[in-house]
Amino acid sequence: MRVGTVVSAEEFPQARKPAYKLKIDFGPAIGVKSSSAQITVHYVAADLVGRQVAAVVNFAPRRIGPFVSEVLTLGFPDADGAVVLVGPGHRVPDGGRLF
Repeated sequence: MRVGTVVSAEEFPQARKPAYKLKIDFGPAIGVKSSSAQITVHYVAADLVGRQVAAVVNFAPRRIGPFVSEVLTLGFPDADGAVVLVGPGHRVPDGGRLF
């Protein structure tokens, strides 16, 4: 699991459930990767840019409709099952490993 900064977020209308297409920068060793995330209940796309998130970066890419998701953005379910993102409480270098 690594930390990265969201560099872009946009609506993903082709997804079966409401989702965003994210581009996340994991630093020079890993680079910018894409992710589809069903996080529309608690987050507005424009507010995600600049936010650091945790993600699994070593899964095989997965096609979701016309989009290829390269990493799994991590979160916990709230009481209603909506995703709450996992991320550091303070700014850390992109690409850092969780330990």
